[in-house]
Amino acid sequence: MRTDKENHPGIYMLPNLLTTASLFAAFYSLVASMTEQFDSAVIAIFIGMLADGLDGRIARLTNTQTAFGAQYDSLSDMVTFGVAPSLLLYQLILHQLGKLGWLVAFVYTASVALRLARFNTQLATEDKRFFQGLPCPPAAALIASFCWLCYQHDLESGFFASLLTAILALILAMLMVSNLRYHSFKELDFKGRVPFLYVLIMVILFVAIAANPGIVLFFTFSLYALSGPVCTALALYKMRKNRRIH
Repeated sequence: MRTDKENHPGIYMLPNLLTTASLFAAFYSLVASMTEQFDSAVIAIFIGMLADGLDGRIARLTNTQTAFGAQYDSLSDMVTFGVAPSLLLYQLILHQLGKLGWLVAFVYTASVALRLARFNTQLATEDKRFFQGLPCPPAAALIASFCWLCYQHDLESGFFASLLTAILALILAMLMVSNLRYHSFKELDFKGRVPFLYVLIMVILFVAIAANPGIVLFFTFSLYALSGPVCTALALYKMRKNRRIH
């Protein structure tokens, strides 16, 4: 049965405007990558990531969630977190590997598409506390911050840099389509009271990002990407230990 919200002839402005902002940032990143303005391309991806994170929250807070908005958001995510990071990675580093370079970039893009398709089909049954596989936004953020780090420190040239980049892209692709569980942090209550220390930690984090964004963002998202395999390994170790005890 269709709800009144779905029968409404129009669309909700604010959440879809934020989704459009994310798509616009991704398109700008594509243009910047093609014209070798790599700093701008990286920043645009992070702006798109921020807008994408806000559109869903705004829709939930204002009770303006619709099937149209969900589909539009998913299509926008494909460009923001799939195509834009892949082109940035290829234009900056992977082009040095020739055909192998663009094939690696394609594998990453295809993995994002598969990750999004699986997420959309399992949305109703998925445990909200966890994601199955590495989510696309942190994977794209890791790619973008890695490119930023390499570009700022002139580390993008050479066969070793290209090979390392290809390995990183393939690992992230595998993590996205894997069954590893990652915390979604959706249970965090941003409206409630928090200890003063949390505010101080946030201030320190913002200062660190402003001081050296490439390094700080790269290590932050690397830790999140590693959290899935590490937590799974610890869970398997505990299971084996409990079996030995019993």
